[in-house]
Amino acid sequence: MTRRWILLRGLIRERRHWEDFPDRFRQYFPQDELLLADLPGFGAEHGEPGPLSIAGITERLRLRWHPWLRQGPVHLLALSLGGMVAIDWASRHPRQVAGLVLLNTSLAGFSPFYQRLRPRAYWPLLKWLLWQRDPQAQEATILRLTSRRFATDPDLLARWAGYARELPASRRSTLCQLLAALRYRAPAQPPPVPTLVLNGLADRLVSPRCSQALAEAWRLPLRRHPDAGHDLTLDEPDWVCRQLADWLTEGRQADAT
Repeated sequence: MTRRWILLRGLIRERRHWEDFPDRFRQYFPQDELLLADLPGFGAEHGEPGPLSIAGITERLRLRWHPWLRQGPVHLLALSLGGMVAIDWASRHPRQVAGLVLLNTSLAGFSPFYQRLRPRAYWPLLKWLLWQRDPQAQEATILRLTSRRFATDPDLLARWAGYARELPASRRSTLCQLLAALRYRAPAQPPPVPTLVLNGLADRLVSPRCSQALAEAWRLPLRRHPDAGHDLTLDEPDWVCRQLADWLTEGRQADAT
């Protein structure tokens, strides 16, 4: 069976930041189709200002990828802020979504603000919003906050700095995305689609308690990696793929009973 997936990144990121995860994914699921979607204001969409709400981001994506969505429901694999978009999408348009995989996602109402964005990230983010425009310094900070395995990798840092120079995100789009995330309130009930929560316990940006709180509140399966950071697909892509394979197999078995 061919599944179709849309991958959604997080704050100030674009589709190239998935690095080699799509290739790893295709090795595990060669029959599946992948679409790497940039959020409004970032990557290939960097020329347009981003919406001020998660719902606005969702609707912009649905409009942008409408021809692909007409082919049938898709799975959404989403990291961090992308998880809020995925939850909103599946909650308001469940017929378009076959399943959710949420990586290191946090939600207001389930976790306090200082867990959703750890205090060590406040000053770097404030510097970026107010005056810093050095891509090398910006990406070095982001890499230290989001990755455990590659926090000081010079080759990866050079690539990410190159992405930032080639398709620079504006302060306006960054602020819009941040405000959208801070304002978003998830529904009381989980989206009516199969959902898996994945979490890295070495996350320096978002407390791992956020994924635990979400999984407990909505009674979702939660799988944790003991050493991975916030960018879970960067630090442990094979582990993520194995968790997906197990979860999808469990779903097929449940459908058969």
